[in-house]
Amino acid sequence: MKFEMVRRRRMKWAHFLAVACWVAVPSAASAQAVFTSSDTALEQAFARARDMALSYRGPATDPVGPWYEAALPARSAFCVRDVSHQLIGAEVLGMQAENRNMLTRFLEGISESKDWCTFWEIHKSGRPAVEDYRNDKEFWYNLNANFELIYAGWRMYMWTGDTAFINSAAFRNFSAITVGPFVDRWHLRPKALLDRPPFPNAPVPFNEKDYFHRCRGLPSYYEAIADMGMGADLVAAMYRGFSAYADIAGWRGDRRAEKQYRTIAAAYLRHLETHWWDEQSAGYNTYITHKGVFGKGEGETYLLWYDALTDAGRARKTIAHLAGGKWNVENLSYLSYQFCRYGYFDEAYRFILYLTNPATPRREYPEVSFGVMEGIVQGVMGVSPDGRNGRLTTVYNSRSPHFCEIGGLKVLSSVIRLRHEPRRSVLKNEGSRPFSWRAAFNGKAKAIRINGKKMKTRVETDVMGNSKTWAEVELLPGMEAIAEKED
Repeated sequence: MKFEMVRRRRMKWAHFLAVACWVAVPSAASAQAVFTSSDTALEQAFARARDMALSYRGPATDPVGPWYEAALPARSAFCVRDVSHQLIGAEVLGMQAENRNMLTRFLEGISESKDWCTFWEIHKSGRPAVEDYRNDKEFWYNLNANFELIYAGWRMYMWTGDTAFINSAAFRNFSAITVGPFVDRWHLRPKALLDRPPFPNAPVPFNEKDYFHRCRGLPSYYEAIADMGMGADLVAAMYRGFSAYADIAGWRGDRRAEKQYRTIAAAYLRHLETHWWDEQSAGYNTYITHKGVFGKGEGETYLLWYDALTDAGRARKTIAHLAGGKWNVENLSYLSYQFCRYGYFDEAYRFILYLTNPATPRREYPEVSFGVMEGIVQGVMGVSPDGRNGRLTTVYNSRSPHFCEIGGLKVLSSVIRLRHEPRRSVLKNEGSRPFSWRAAFNGKAKAIRINGKKMKTRVETDVMGNSKTWAEVELLPGMEAIAEKED
């Protein structure tokens, strides 16, 4: 039987039909990327998602500062999970100020009085959303959030090259508390995950009928199980959060801390693979109750999102289940990019068109349009910046004969124009910062020529056995390079 709290987050969409006619708020401060393609269906999908996403941009003059909708639209608010997923789509559409402000608001909300949680959802007034917060002892919170925010900071640094995302005082404080006091306060060490106490840190007196009491520290993004002890998605979130924190320690030059946190991350990954795979059904369990009973529901999506799948066979089973199942649009919004990452290009394309079809139920949920932006730019166009090394990798994740081109895209504190054809990619650095371009092609190529010159190539193979061949060249401001694949 479903939890009563799900009512809040799965409300009938008819209540919000009025938001479908919102008008996009233009901004003179930040340019939006422009996408064109000889595939008219994909070009239309981008345009529909762009217009929908821009319609959720809030006025920068609101008390909270620059922001966009990242929750149920009628709330005029943004929550941790949705923001963390919508960040890249927002960057594509010129919402850099919004991303910085919203992440900072979450980071600054952490407090011991909330047992080292931050605010799950913030209203445009700058206050915590009343739907999720009563006071510091009575509020809604999914424990994934702290680790999600560490991962979000790292991804934003990698995308932009802006060190403030991982080196601001607010981020350093938040992340240090998360990997220490937060984990201990909520009984989240690897050895304790399967026998955590019910409702840790519950308010006194405790009212089990009050969802602000029951949901103060949900151990999953899956919210339909009343006596959930732990979710597989939270295990994966902790693996990714500690991995990102290890990456940040390495960036700072602290090799001892990097090794320490990478070891902890590996312990969560071992826990996931040891305890959560169900051989009988050939799939992952996604939750365990306080009675020690494993079950399946939502959650597999986040095993992809947190890049927690290291076994090719298990990954294929998981992806097949996700591709063939019926999921809400929140889950579906993740899949186009994730399927591209794992080499399922046709399935990714299908989800992009489905999510932008006017007949698709609840496509107006903000995560959907931002997720399509991510699916096209990071997924199909294969745009993968690395702020740590000042490098941009691109690969055309499509089997179609069409060209796709994106211009005015801000990455690595620069601006690029990228065009993909089946065997040819063209990249121009239209910004003021140099970076290296790793021009990649799917499969094992005989050679790659850049501006006619045969280049030294490398081949990389991912966990699924998919190969990519790449060559690298430096692009100074104003430079353009043409990479061509030879079989």
